[in-house]
Amino acid sequence: MARITYLTAETAPPAVASTVAKMPPLHVFQMLAHAETAYRPWLRFGGAILADLAIDPLLRELVILQVGRLAARYEWDQHVPIAKAAGATDAQLAALDRGDLAPFDAAQRATLVFTESFVRDGEVSDDDYAALGAEFGEREIVEIALTAAHYLGLARIMTALRIDPDEAVGPEGLPAARL
Repeated sequence: MARITYLTAETAPPAVASTVAKMPPLHVFQMLAHAETAYRPWLRFGGAILADLAIDPLLRELVILQVGRLAARYEWDQHVPIAKAAGATDAQLAALDRGDLAPFDAAQRATLVFTESFVRDGEVSDDDYAALGAEFGEREIVEIALTAAHYLGLARIMTALRIDPDEAVGPEGLPAARL
């Protein structure tokens, strides 16, 4: 059971009530609305992660799923349908859920290995970084790290505040997610 109440448009502070009303009725949005002054900037930043990066949407979703697999199942559950819409196969998703990287290409494997290290303790080996650098330029590397960081921070909040699961809304429910 969640440690923080979920706000609705009716119960949210006036400063964020209209924004809460526009968001999908997911616990994550209802929980974070308590942070009145940070809520809208956080939503804008999350929207930029989902819509405005140079990295491929499938790669973005693989990063999010890797974070979810390792740190907060809520993220995994919400992003599986988005990853499928971005091109992930059922076989890839099942393999990733087991920690098996065999079905992924070199760029995806390098990203998933980087993300796992990022989540576990932040220490990325020189070899793993070189593998990532062989596939991507500096902009993409920073975007991969930003995506992992954003979702890892969110995972830690969800875990500490014991967010309750929601049914996945998919790409239709998160229209900011560029596919």
